[in-house]
Amino acid sequence: MGVWGTLIPIIPSFHRSNIPFIDTGDANMEKRDILRDAVKHIDIKAFDATPIIEAMRDMSFTARETGRAADILNRMLEDRDCTILLCLAGSTSAAGCMQIYIDMVRHNMVDAIVATGATIVDMDFFEALGFRHYKGSPISDDKKLRSLYIDRIYDTYIDEEQLQACDNTVKEIADSLPKRPYSSREFIREMGKYLTTNAKKEDSLVLAAYERDVPIFCPAFSDSSAGFGLVRHQVENPEDHVSIDSVKDFRELTEIKIQSPVSGLFMIGGGVPKNFAQDAVICAEVLGHPVDMHKYAVQITVADVRDGACSSSTLKEASSWGKVDTTYEQMVFAEATSVLPLIASCAYHRRRWQDRPERRWSRIFEPVLAGEPK
Repeated sequence: MGVWGTLIPIIPSFHRSNIPFIDTGDANMEKRDILRDAVKHIDIKAFDATPIIEAMRDMSFTARETGRAADILNRMLEDRDCTILLCLAGSTSAAGCMQIYIDMVRHNMVDAIVATGATIVDMDFFEALGFRHYKGSPISDDKKLRSLYIDRIYDTYIDEEQLQACDNTVKEIADSLPKRPYSSREFIREMGKYLTTNAKKEDSLVLAAYERDVPIFCPAFSDSSAGFGLVRHQVENPEDHVSIDSVKDFRELTEIKIQSPVSGLFMIGGGVPKNFAQDAVICAEVLGHPVDMHKYAVQITVADVRDGACSSSTLKEASSWGKVDTTYEQMVFAEATSVLPLIASCAYHRRRWQDRPERRWSRIFEPVLAGEPK
């Protein structure tokens, strides 16, 4: 069986800490008392931010950047040839923006998604299983939280036991599949299929993307609850198991770019999702398909340019690599939960998504789906 087989007896479960949570009555009551106020996801359909955006356009600093970003997103929606890629990094999904991304998918404002594994698994899939994120404090007693098996994302709490249930659900999905390499897109589609009969709430990004044939790519998929579940799956199945092929992800995303005469990026945060989506242009050229740079690009970030990084460069810098055109690009240096709802609400209420053709890019990778009516 090799080295993996020898590990099975000593790995009964995968904890993010070797400190077990002892479920005493008092501790359980204290834990419930801490995890009592759930984070509520903002609903961009419930308010029209268009007048605010119009006013911000004539202001200065971040306000003007925000107004121009909203204008560029609306240009993407108005351009019938444009494939829109939503890139997600950071913890905005846990912080109350989950419904924004779901509504963007359901209302044909997004054609493909590139995200961190945590955004898709630890935040969205986690809540689809019936769990929640809770209001906390950035000045918490973290040792106390650790003793109660509560994880903290700045001022947001998560129940670690529930995260482990999410890990195990990923493992169960992997156990049920034919054993071969999968792109993260393929595996996340299986997660969406699982939710069609097992979701505990109606709204889920993974489920909405499955229903709308919107592919989700997570280039670092294992850097999340998916990783814990897949590691356990592989340890228990050392000779025949599911694995994630990130090169296949890159090839598939590049194929979308090859088939898209015009493309635009709407990016929350930066890092791997941003680089991955931008690099599809270069990869297409490497494969002998000269394609246009991403015509539109918006990035909302708090990353700083002074260290030479800005979470994988400013958009103007990306132009020197042949990734992003500079005609319609906008950096918005702001914490995303403060400006994203305004930009997305404006785009929703202008309703330019109503006339967009549906891409359903998942169908180019799933021949069985190709013949189904859109």
